[in-house]
Amino acid sequence: MSIQRFETGPRMSQVVVHGNTVYLAGVVANKSAGGSVADQTKEILSIIDGHLAKAGSDKTKLLSANIYITDMKTFAEMNAVWDAWVSQGNTPARATVQAQLAAPQYNVEIMVVAAK
Repeated sequence: MSIQRFETGPRMSQVVVHGNTVYLAGVVANKSAGGSVADQTKEILSIIDGHLAKAGSDKTKLLSANIYITDMKTFAEMNAVWDAWVSQGNTPARATVQAQLAAPQYNVEIMVVAAK
């Protein structure tokens, strides 16, 4: 079974496709880094949409999601954006964890796995 990689760098690939499964690296906001959790979440979900499309998938095929936020006090703010985006009836298995992220301007990081 072949493996496809997209946006591959020396440390990681943003997207890896193995068989009919699409794995995304953790996605953080670029333009809205340092902004609100809602703005960062919106941008991240838009990036995820683009990555999934490149791999021949979409949010209706999500299998799992891991969400990292820097402060659980922003959980509801992040969830409001997530709930508006996620495909109702096709919600993935999901975990949300409070964590220190790679740089202080990031308040949210999301990693998903989807079927093709």
